[in-house]
Amino acid sequence: MKKLLVTGGAGFIGSHLVRLLVKKYPDTRIVNLDNLTYAGNLANLTDIESLPNYEFVKGDIVNEEFIMSLFDGYQFDGVIHLAAESHVDRSIASPKEFIMTNIVGTVNLLNAARFIWKDNFEGKRFYHVSTDEVYGSLGDEGKFVETTPYDPRSPYSASKASSDHLVRAYHHTYGLPVVISNCSNNYGPNQFPEKLIPLILNNIRHKKPLPVYGQGTNVRDWLYVEDHAKAIDLIYQKGADGETYNIGGNNERQNIDIVKTLCSIMDRQLGRPDGESEKLITYVKDRAGHDLRYAIDATKVYEALGWQPEVQFNDGFEKTVAWYLENEQWLDGVTSGNYLKYYEKMYRDR
Repeated sequence: MKKLLVTGGAGFIGSHLVRLLVKKYPDTRIVNLDNLTYAGNLANLTDIESLPNYEFVKGDIVNEEFIMSLFDGYQFDGVIHLAAESHVDRSIASPKEFIMTNIVGTVNLLNAARFIWKDNFEGKRFYHVSTDEVYGSLGDEGKFVETTPYDPRSPYSASKASSDHLVRAYHHTYGLPVVISNCSNNYGPNQFPEKLIPLILNNIRHKKPLPVYGQGTNVRDWLYVEDHAKAIDLIYQKGADGETYNIGGNNERQNIDIVKTLCSIMDRQLGRPDGESEKLITYVKDRAGHDLRYAIDATKVYEALGWQPEVQFNDGFEKTVAWYLENEQWLDGVTSGNYLKYYEKMYRDR
């Protein structure tokens, strides 16, 4: 049986990917490595936790000895690396954590893969999942392509840019078979509510202020998380070694428009008067170094592999709002910290 390691598989994107892989490839053992920090939630994976080809391992990619032992014990055939500190605001407040996890942790995984595979790379693959933020900020025109020069503007994006460069360096220096993808903003079910969309939805539920940076004119490209998971699977299976693929949703929106759209959908689904939630919008001091605009050109992955997003913006947002309203217990558990009890119950003695 082949063995595939997914790091960060209890997080937002990772849990959707792990669920897809476990169900799609029953003859592959999917090992989910996650440190279960604040954004890692095993409640995201209760529907697959008992399947025979799934296994969860708690551990920190910064622990070099642990990572080497893990690779030695399992003899993985591949790695899909999503584990990362990922919130820009947190990186501004505490940059060292991002350096350790995103840079040192990635190097530990690269070293373990290189050592265990011992230059016998046939059938092996190291897939590094990154972000469009490494490219910096766009003006009103143009989109990021795979050859756009890197210009990171925050500790988070700088740490991801560093890890991207290291992955490419291991490919060129040691011949490690790698592939990289850079994606736009994800949205959908199970996202930790520090991110814009679940934060706004949760605050609307409780009629709390809806914080919007500056005037809300910053532009992001939005990608439904399940579309992203399908793209990762396709790139892992069929992408070319050493290549980078940009994954985008082709859904550019100003932040304020995102917030107003969510207000409208929530008012309708909650049976509130139209426009009631918009009154909660509160403009706050802009984030330090806030990038103006991100936009992804996903032509390469479409032409090379045939991937394109399936979920359109309006449908995706309707589905997302409906999921959070139907899963208020999950959201309340995350925001209250009760989900930590689940970890203790399930994994205390493992």
